[in-house]
Amino acid sequence: MQTTLTQKGLASKGAPRLITRLRRCALPGWCAFLLPATAAAAALLCGEWIHRGSLDGTFWQDSLAAHLPAYLLAWLLLLGVYCLVDGLAKLPALAVACTGAMGCIPAAVTYFKLKLRGEPLFPWDFSQLGEALQVAGKSGVQLQPPMAGSALIFLALAIAACFVRRPHWGWKTRAARVLAPAAGLLVLVFGVYLQPGVTLALKIYPDMWMQNRYYRTYGVISGFMTNLQALNIAEPEGYSPEAVQALASQADETRAKPRYAQSYRAAGDGAVRQPSIIFVMDESFWDASELPGVTYSEELTPNLHRLAETSAYGRAYSPSFGGGTCDVEFEALTGFSVEFLPGGCKPFQQHVTHDMFALPNYLKDQSYQTAAVHGYYKRFWSRNTAYPHLGIDKFIGLEDMQSPEKKRGVYWKGGLVTDAEMARQIIDVYEQREPGRPIFLHAVTMQNHTTYNKDNYPAGELVDILEAPAGMSAQTRDALRDFATGVRDADAMLGALTDYFAAVEEPVILVFWGDHYNPIGSGYEVYTSTGYASADSQDPRLHGMPLLIWSNYWQGKVELGTIGTYEISPVMMELYGLETPPFFEYLLQQLDVYRSRTLGVTVLPDGTAQEAELTEEQQTWFNGHWMMQYDMMFGEETLWKPEEEQP
Repeated sequence: MQTTLTQKGLASKGAPRLITRLRRCALPGWCAFLLPATAAAAALLCGEWIHRGSLDGTFWQDSLAAHLPAYLLAWLLLLGVYCLVDGLAKLPALAVACTGAMGCIPAAVTYFKLKLRGEPLFPWDFSQLGEALQVAGKSGVQLQPPMAGSALIFLALAIAACFVRRPHWGWKTRAARVLAPAAGLLVLVFGVYLQPGVTLALKIYPDMWMQNRYYRTYGVISGFMTNLQALNIAEPEGYSPEAVQALASQADETRAKPRYAQSYRAAGDGAVRQPSIIFVMDESFWDASELPGVTYSEELTPNLHRLAETSAYGRAYSPSFGGGTCDVEFEALTGFSVEFLPGGCKPFQQHVTHDMFALPNYLKDQSYQTAAVHGYYKRFWSRNTAYPHLGIDKFIGLEDMQSPEKKRGVYWKGGLVTDAEMARQIIDVYEQREPGRPIFLHAVTMQNHTTYNKDNYPAGELVDILEAPAGMSAQTRDALRDFATGVRDADAMLGALTDYFAAVEEPVILVFWGDHYNPIGSGYEVYTSTGYASADSQDPRLHGMPLLIWSNYWQGKVELGTIGTYEISPVMMELYGLETPPFFEYLLQQLDVYRSRTLGVTVLPDGTAQEAELTEEQQTWFNGHWMMQYDMMFGEETLWKPEEEQP
């Protein structure tokens, strides 16, 4: 008993001694004022270090010094976060951690997004968090040295914060330490970042078409925050229902003669007025045999090449690279262009929240059945909620398929539904249609989704690479084998579908195209080592996807050239003389001025691509496209109203 009391006594005497020693180690009081500024500056610089990979002279001279107001705003925002957390929790270490997280986590996400998709983190990405987490877990992302270094820096700052002496504040001072930074943050966000006039005065100029350049110029935080301005969709200048109707009437009155000499419409028969229409958008499909200096053990796209001789063939200029499949199908189904919407937003999630004009809705008014098939879960990219608003009545997703065939299970648990299985699903939906009525069917595949690795297929199924440029690494070569195998299987699906529909009695049109290019292997190496394209996701060469429009009742070779993805539906209807809505007729006439305006790139009628400013004539057609699109997405729906709203 005596021993216990003695131990307690020693412990009671030891505690004050420990506290005294810790107090002697405490940093001077003035550090309490220096720490917030230091933590905010460290978060800003570490974020840029993570985003860029290094802080070389280019950053200090061309970004920070040249655009100092943007970085000062970001520093003030981070400083406000520190002060608010510190005022609320009275824990400097927690404030340091929160400030570091706000500076570094968006930068890390931006780094990985740029690697995978060629675009940074956007405000609207948070509505796609579920999809992003699923893809990130299967994309082979790895921790980078700047990320580890930044974590160590903030660990050291957090430890140091524990030794900062804090004066004793009264309740009024404590309240002020919460209210002041909160008010400052509100002013900074709503009075500066969300005000285009203010940010322009600070020389932060929008660069919606090249967001990767925008973030490198003004920094991740200011780039992200000023993008909040884009969430507000501004009404086009001069918009009114009367102006929209005038555009539609003019297009209707000046309907062009047949554009393609070998088309069904040009033949003048016109007996088929309501064929069934099958859209097949194939994941990441492009002809990898086009890569210079690469030869394979077998022909990758024999069916595509064969059918191109008796069908309409060209390229669809995609708005996406490395992902964003839903943007491509949004354009193809509606004729609307994502060029007019905030860069990086996903219309299915932000804007297709009510019934609106789309090819399926238009065809439903003509007694078509409508359906869709996707080789993944319905909720992905919110297709389950968007499709009904576009007029798709029946939707079959992965959860509806009974033991579908799958492959490529290394990164995707359980594998991905094969293109061969998708062909069977498409045929099954077609055969179950209501007799006597045509059907519109939209299918989106998954088999050849990124990431690529030679282990995704058994060795006996992989396409072999016989020759490749010396500059192509083994990793990229292995990834290309995986990708090329998927291209071969997609082409086999195309052959299976055309063989089946060639034998049916009812008229059928099949539209087949790829959605986007991807990084394959090590970054852009597969493109740069072969000389196919540059290491820039905006390179026009990385946006022209193969496009085939075939039917079982007409054969004629038609050179489509390059058209925007949003022109797919109008061009398909033009080729086969189908009745087109005035909006589609406007888009068809626009082809005489330019073939596509996407990502700030204009594809001219002769097929050349340029980033120059639009001419006056081009701008007029561009503005008209936006006015009609705005009307049907956000305005009075002058040209098309849901059936229950029509007078």
